[in-house]
Amino acid sequence: MTRLSRRNFLKLTGSGAAVGTLSLSPMARAQQSQNGATAGSTTLPYPREAVAKLGDVAVNEPVYFNYPDSRSPCIMIRKGREVKGGVGPDKDVVAYSTQCTHMGCPVGYDKEEETFKCPCHYSIFDPDNAGQMVIGHATESLPQIILEYDEAEDALLAVSVDGLIYGRQANII
Repeated sequence: MTRLSRRNFLKLTGSGAAVGTLSLSPMARAQQSQNGATAGSTTLPYPREAVAKLGDVAVNEPVYFNYPDSRSPCIMIRKGREVKGGVGPDKDVVAYSTQCTHMGCPVGYDKEEETFKCPCHYSIFDPDNAGQMVIGHATESLPQIILEYDEAEDALLAVSVDGLIYGRQANII
């Protein structure tokens, strides 16, 4: 029985890893070109999607939508006062992912307290302060959906996400 030295083992496995990496490279490039990313880019392009007409959005009434894909539930709120990250003429409209950053439970908007609450482990998030976690088990803010306001169309558009949606390695899948 021949024994393989540690040095020779590392030489063999190091070579195998390099070959494996080289063989995956064309697949990675093909996947990258399919989703519209450019070589060397650290972020993927987000879709621009209309969410609602500003004139149709009532103050403190949640508007539900999905972004950046159909598996990503979100809520948009018109606060009626300027808030951090708000858009529109009064900078009062914000939107967030409704998946709690602790374990992905669906958060709901409490209209009386004007906060997002997680029913699973009782985390509370502040929509007036960029979705910041106020109390509970969550350790991160809710991912904020970046909105733009098109004055000519009176349209609110979702254009990207600030933060990582729970359970994902990347927001664009």
